[in-house]
Amino acid sequence: MKLHWTGHSRRGHNMVMLWLTSICASMACAAPVQAGEVSNVEIRANQVVLHFNDPIESASSFVLSGPDRIAIDIKGATARSNALSQQGLFRNVRMAQFDNDTARVVLDLDRPAMVSAGSFSEDGRSLTLSVKELGSSELTGVLNAPRQSFVPPANFRAEPPQRRYSVRIPLPKPSKAPPLPKVEGPSDDSRPLVVIDAGHGGHDPGAISPHDGTRESKVTLQIARAIRDELLKTGRVRVALTRDSDTFLVLQERYGIARRLGADLFISVHADAAASQTARGATIYTLSEVASDREAARLAARENKADILNGVNLADAPSDVSSILIDLTQRETMNLSADFARLLRREGDAKMNFRTDSHRFASLMVLKAPDVPSVLLETGYVSNEEDIALLNSASYRKRIAESVGQAVTVFFARKLASR
Repeated sequence: MKLHWTGHSRRGHNMVMLWLTSICASMACAAPVQAGEVSNVEIRANQVVLHFNDPIESASSFVLSGPDRIAIDIKGATARSNALSQQGLFRNVRMAQFDNDTARVVLDLDRPAMVSAGSFSEDGRSLTLSVKELGSSELTGVLNAPRQSFVPPANFRAEPPQRRYSVRIPLPKPSKAPPLPKVEGPSDDSRPLVVIDAGHGGHDPGAISPHDGTRESKVTLQIARAIRDELLKTGRVRVALTRDSDTFLVLQERYGIARRLGADLFISVHADAAASQTARGATIYTLSEVASDREAARLAARENKADILNGVNLADAPSDVSSILIDLTQRETMNLSADFARLLRREGDAKMNFRTDSHRFASLMVLKAPDVPSVLLETGYVSNEEDIALLNSASYRKRIAESVGQAVTVFFARKLASR
């Protein structure tokens, strides 16, 4: 890979943006779409009555041996943990959640048996299953038989209950990608291009200061603009902002813009929050699949959720570049990213308030452009009273911008000298 100081940059690749074609309901606490609960299992002599407090989709039963038991799956239901009565054929009755959308009832038997018939009540809120004992000659055939299915009355299923949690979001046409931002600076396309990404925005405010209510999305945009202005003053590089207003971009769109523009450096600006209000100072993150520490892992877990709105993932599909090429290219890109992180730490030492362990590694989605050196600059903690006062200060934002500007100048000067 070549990084040019004066030569023409041809490192941009087109990213194919594949949009989701439909939105599914998002359910809290892994609840199924139809949240009927198995409220009770009533055991009679040769019958099992399942009671539901809300509609369910369907039920099915099958026989197992060694030991002998009957399993009943209730689709569209949750299981209630309660004591169940036992009598007749049944030694024990157990109930648990089989998967997010299915409750399972297991009947442990004294001797082989099967469900011979089943019917729902008129309101669909109970299912009565008749159980028949089996002779030894019948058992093999029953074990190999398909499940028996039971469906609620048609009038009951025609009007399912309203979903407790759902979201519908209009999606753009698949062929459309976000418009490219304006590139500012020298008109010479051979000059390096730096793309600055102000984290969060729009419906995603990011972290919010408990001291004065400042939103991370506002702080990051102010700092991104300050960095842009400082870089433009040098006259040596071209600059673009992924967003210059309070708008939302999914993570892949952020570095996708950098790739489509053929950027030579990508800087994502953030302002973290911590459980402890004493945590403060700036940190520089570069990409690694293995987090450098617990805090880096926590940050990645939080920031990588920025694409999720009410449980619906708005991100695009995986990159169009083959995994082998990504691996080869990204190795060099990660080294260049680490070089810039060290320069930024050195150039900002006298101007910025850095943490002691200021360079960290995390699997941050926004840094995963395989061919653009990228860093995420956590400028401070909005949860710390001193840090948020600094971040809200124009003079401190200028000091951050000057530090970034000096690091960018040295970074590209070194690339020119190494050609």
